[in-house]
Amino acid sequence: MGFDFRNTNTLWASVLVETLVRLGLRTAVISPGSRSTPLTVALVAHGGIESIPVLDERSAAFFALGLAKRTGLPTLLLCTSGTAGANYYPAVIEARESRVPLLVITADRPPQLRHCASGQTIDQQKLFGDFPNWYAELALPRPQLPLLAYLRQTLVQAWRRTLLPSPGPVHLNCPLEDPLAPVEDNSTEGLRASLDDRFWLGLEPDLGISSPVLGADASLQGWLAARQSCDRGLIIAGPAQGTDPLAYSQAIASLSTYLQWPVLAEALSPLRNYGQLQPYLVTTYDLILRSPQWARGLQPDQILQVGALPTSKVLRQWLDHSLARRWILDSTTDNLDPLHGHTTALAASLPDIALALAQETPPSQYSGVYLERWLSLEQQTRQQLDQRLGAITDLFSGKVPWLMAQVLPPQTPLVIANSLPIREAEWFWPPGNRGIRPLCNRGANGIDGTLSTALGVAHGGPPTVLLSGDLALLHDTNGWLTLPWLDGHLTVVVINNQGGGIFQSLPIAQFEPPFEQWFAMPQRVDLNRLCAAYGVSYEQVSTWDQLRACLTFLPGQGARVLEIRCDRRLDQQRREQLLAGSDPYP
Repeated sequence: MGFDFRNTNTLWASVLVETLVRLGLRTAVISPGSRSTPLTVALVAHGGIESIPVLDERSAAFFALGLAKRTGLPTLLLCTSGTAGANYYPAVIEARESRVPLLVITADRPPQLRHCASGQTIDQQKLFGDFPNWYAELALPRPQLPLLAYLRQTLVQAWRRTLLPSPGPVHLNCPLEDPLAPVEDNSTEGLRASLDDRFWLGLEPDLGISSPVLGADASLQGWLAARQSCDRGLIIAGPAQGTDPLAYSQAIASLSTYLQWPVLAEALSPLRNYGQLQPYLVTTYDLILRSPQWARGLQPDQILQVGALPTSKVLRQWLDHSLARRWILDSTTDNLDPLHGHTTALAASLPDIALALAQETPPSQYSGVYLERWLSLEQQTRQQLDQRLGAITDLFSGKVPWLMAQVLPPQTPLVIANSLPIREAEWFWPPGNRGIRPLCNRGANGIDGTLSTALGVAHGGPPTVLLSGDLALLHDTNGWLTLPWLDGHLTVVVINNQGGGIFQSLPIAQFEPPFEQWFAMPQRVDLNRLCAAYGVSYEQVSTWDQLRACLTFLPGQGARVLEIRCDRRLDQQRREQLLAGSDPYP
């Protein structure tokens, strides 16, 4: 795309878009509006960008979030002025908390039309507060070469800040004056002779590759010294996985084998899905640590925490009462210790640790008793849990993620909704070798935008599955408006237990009223008719064999909903029995 000289706004927009494309932008998600017209026209006209129209800005933002989650590259969001950008807020928060790169551009009225009752005008300055990695308001477009150079360099800064020092959202507010349509007005004629390909010198794809974090050497040396004499060490692998789950899993396997430390890996970690690589993998720690005797006997001396903590509340409570030294491995400066314990930030990466270990003197031989105790309990608990889940014949929500782990095609992206589904995955997801890629908006842990996030993950990628509760799905039904532009397939497995299943486990569930109406909040929506309204295929699943058949082979295009109807109260009783280590009732 060249320079668009039709008017000042078209030239400005063409420079903006071309700069971002040269930096690496490939996808833009655009919601309709008047004030953003010049930018929309430029994005749609550029052959190097896939532009996707999404009516609802909240859905658009979560769709973009899903795309960025899958690719690891920034996705552009564009909307008009006024309250349109406010609908991006939940996704911006999630992008910040879960480290997903988003470039958000909100069109705006020029300064002279603000604070004077001009239509569709609000205060958009720092609209998202401190959640963005960076914020800037662009200058008003002018046909001046120094200002175009300023625009180019500001965009370079914005792009890099979506990726460094850690990925996250960046917000650019873009005021625009009339004319908004691409009409000829001769305002840029004086620049035609000055602008050519030399304007783009120095611009190349920027993937945010950073230098080592300051302080990595000092913190690494401290950990290396502390672990030399440690005979009771433990690795805790949280939801971190990066863009190469296989390489991450191989690195953790090498580290745990060298250290002879067991690895407690949560359901969102790729480790459970590359089980053949992990000789010291523990997946049932939540159940194991529910036993006071086992919890006391398994207290470690040293813990290496990789990324954020797992979902398990039982694990967090156990750590909270532990006196073990905990080293948190993370290459950013974020605080990843909500327990405020005896922790030290290990400002390094897995490759940093591998390099450091290769250069040190191997430690003396460990007794291996601590490791063997964990592995023995894992084998015993996993075998009992699998047998009990396998014996359940009627529909139970907790069996769904357990079955998915065994039947989904290899490498399937699986988006898991917050609340009950992610917890049931944490409790019941078994180790396997299918390389399934679990994803979840665990930054802020909200249910908003669940469907749109899954559609974004599915777009342009392999067939994708969403595991959701009924409330999380209904909270984002506008996400289906994106379906006509979906390049790929999404299967939604919805657990319909007539309300918020996670609330059934809370103390408030014993108080009726107000529990059912104000907390569980069951909805009277016929999912079959809802799907028909959006042109989505629907099927009610009534047996485990039927679900197995539906998930073994996934379609290549479109979307479908598989509804599994469960009894919320009965499921809670069964979960309690399983997590207590006893047989669920028939």
